Amino acid sequence: MTVQYSQTTFTPDDIQQTQPEMKIGLLATVNSEGKPHVTLLSSLMACGESQLCFGQFTEGLSKKYLLANPKTGFLIMGLDKNFWRGKAAYTHLSKAGKEFDQYNMVPMFRYNAYFGVHTVYYFDLLTHSGKTPLPMNRVIIAAVQTMIARTLGRDLGSISVLNDWSRAFITKLDNLKFLAYIDEDGYPVIIPAIQAQCLDSQHIIFSTSVYKADLEAIPVGAELAVFSMALTMEDVLACGQYLGIRRTGGVRTGVVKVDWVYNPMPPVPGQIYPRQELMAIKDFV
Repeated sequence: MTVQYSQTTFTPDDIQQTQPEMKIGLLATVNSEGKPHVTLLSSLMACGESQLCFGQFTEGLSKKYLLANPKTGFLIMGLDKNFWRGKAAYTHLSKAGKEFDQYNMVPMFRYNAYFGVHTVYYFDLLTHSGKTPLPMNRVIIAAVQTMIARTLGRDLGSISVLNDWSRAFITKLDNLKFLAYIDEDGYPVIIPAIQAQCLDSQHIIFSTSVYKADLEAIPVGAELAVFSMALTMEDVLACGQYLGIRRTGGVRTGVVKVDWVYNPMPPVPGQIYPRQELMAIKDFV
C-alpha cells in the first residue's frame, strides 16, 4: 500500500520552522541495489512552497545515490519535537545562489576555516504530512514495552552482526531511531521508531503500539533501514530484512534481521558489516 500524505505544498510557517540551524534533517535515498539508505542532513529545509534543499559540506553515499535515483523520502524535526515527513524528487544542484549564500552565512560555516557548503541540492516536493507533534507519552510506553520484549524475548541471533558499541547505542532509550523502507511507488518512507532496541547481535525490535498503521503498512520481507542517532551527532545505520510483526516476550513487535551496518559519521564514513578487507596502497602516483 502506497503511503499517502495530506499536503502537497509547504505553508510560510512550514518554511520558516524548517530553516533553523539546530534541527534534525533526514534524507532517505535508494541505493544501487534498490534498498533504503538514510543520511543525517541538518541543513535539509523547505526553501519554497514546493521545494526543499540541503547544503553539502562532507562526502557520503546519499549524494551518489540521489544522482542515480531522484526518488527520496525526508523527515525534518525541530527541537520542539514537531516534524514534517514526506516524499520529494531530486531535480538539480547549484554552486551559487540564494540558498548557497544563506548556508554559508550560518556561523558553523561562516567561521569555519576548514570547510563550508560547496554545493546545494534541490528537490521538488511531492507530498508531506504537515506539521506533526511527536507523541512522547505513547513513545515512552512503546519504549518500555520494547524493553520488556528485549528482556523476556528469546535470542534469535546466529552470527554477530552488530558490535557492542552499535548494540548499546541503538538500545539506549534516549537516542532517536527512525525506520525507512521503499514504498510501492519507489519512494522511501521514513517512520519515527524511537522505541527500537536490539534483541541480540543480529535483530532489532520495536513495539508497534505507536505509529501502528505506519508500521503495519511495511511489507513483510521488505528491506528496512534503522537509523539511530544522538543529539551529540553520533549515528549508525543498520539495514536488513523485515521479518514482520510477531510476539517477542509476549509483546507485539516488529523484527528486523540485520545484515549490513554502516558508520555515517565523519571524518571517514564507511561500512562496518560485512567487514571489508583493508587493501594496501601501492600506487602513489
